[in-house]
Amino acid sequence: MSEVEPASCAGAGEAAGPGLEPKAAPGQRRGRAWALRRQPLQEEGERAGPGRAWSGALGPGREASRAGQQEDGRAGDSAAAGRGADCEHLSTIEKDTNGDTLWVWCYPSTTAEMRDLLLRKCCLTDENKLLHTFVFGQYRRSWFYITTVEVQDSSVLKKVTHFSIVLTAKDFNPEKYAAFTRILCRIYLKHGSPVKIMESYIAVLTKGICQSEENGSFLSKDFDARKAYLAGSIKDIVSQFGMETVILFTALMLKKRIVVYHPRIEVIQEFTRTLPALVWHRQDWSILHSYVHLNDDELEALKTCTGYIAGFIDSKVSNRLDLYDVYVNLADSEITISQQAKEAMTMGKLHKEIGQLIVQSAEDPDKSDSQVIKDISLKSKEMLTNLASFTEVSDDGEKPTLNFESLKQKRYPPATENFLYHLAAAEQMLKI
Repeated sequence: MSEVEPASCAGAGEAAGPGLEPKAAPGQRRGRAWALRRQPLQEEGERAGPGRAWSGALGPGREASRAGQQEDGRAGDSAAAGRGADCEHLSTIEKDTNGDTLWVWCYPSTTAEMRDLLLRKCCLTDENKLLHTFVFGQYRRSWFYITTVEVQDSSVLKKVTHFSIVLTAKDFNPEKYAAFTRILCRIYLKHGSPVKIMESYIAVLTKGICQSEENGSFLSKDFDARKAYLAGSIKDIVSQFGMETVILFTALMLKKRIVVYHPRIEVIQEFTRTLPALVWHRQDWSILHSYVHLNDDELEALKTCTGYIAGFIDSKVSNRLDLYDVYVNLADSEITISQQAKEAMTMGKLHKEIGQLIVQSAEDPDKSDSQVIKDISLKSKEMLTNLASFTEVSDDGEKPTLNFESLKQKRYPPATENFLYHLAAAEQMLKI
């Protein structure tokens, strides 16, 4: 990833984008809100104290609407709910000198459900006061990216000790959004106004670029999705778990539910983001939920997924047997197969061969992570090709389905036959 220079990507005298409404958390008593409308916005004026509001030019006879309400009178949360949780948006969260964490601004809108989730993910609400500079995750097909910085000696953010820039997007690309949110943080530190960060956000959203000759630029095309998929290290995973890596491979091939625990979110995110590469032939990172809390809404959303990789920093998740087929305790380097998954996850000769292939490839000093992934992917495709030889096509031309009798006639060892049967189920190749 190319180094991104500190940037203020918005021109000083440019008009702001479409209309914005202030978003305030329920019961908010102090902090700032910006009431911005569709008409051109004024430059920053004198900073208001706690409880005051910033205002743009509202035009004759117009008033700033209540937080969470659209200009046409519809409730903002209801309007956003119609688009689902996956709408793209930009938000700022601040922690003030009184120790309160406040949701102070949002463009264009978001749901109350998503707002509560993002406040939960933001480290500014964390009681242990650890500063996590960047976190990311997924909730109901919407990716969130949060960069947090400490405010020091700011002339425009006098009553703010920390703030977070929050982006939600439809694509998985942590490096891309870490770079972009760092730029937005620098702009916010300099101006203390959402106008400037909104201008840069809209420029990237519409043109894929925001630039300034003075401060540098950001280009979306510099961040290829495949590079994001390959950013983690399969070799590190094999180094930690050795032959037991085949358990993770098998669980992913069979689309099982994997829960990963570690007390540090940075470790969780680095490990979990790499796991989908074990089934590279699918190139499906939608199964990744790298930052999950033991919250009813989040767990309900997680349970709607067929198979997943879910990261937790709460050790109590080990007691939630309803959430996983495979439990990975990263802190202790332990992998546990749940009782209900043991039949499908029975290991045999085939798994030993795959495990040996993975370990040998990963331990080869001349091979890169991408070459290790390629070796595993070739083995996966070989198994799927073998499985396809036991399928038959129905007269109506639907997807080929497994002919179980043909599979049994091959007289594979029981564990291999069992694995291929469950693989067919995972690939939706069984007759219903």
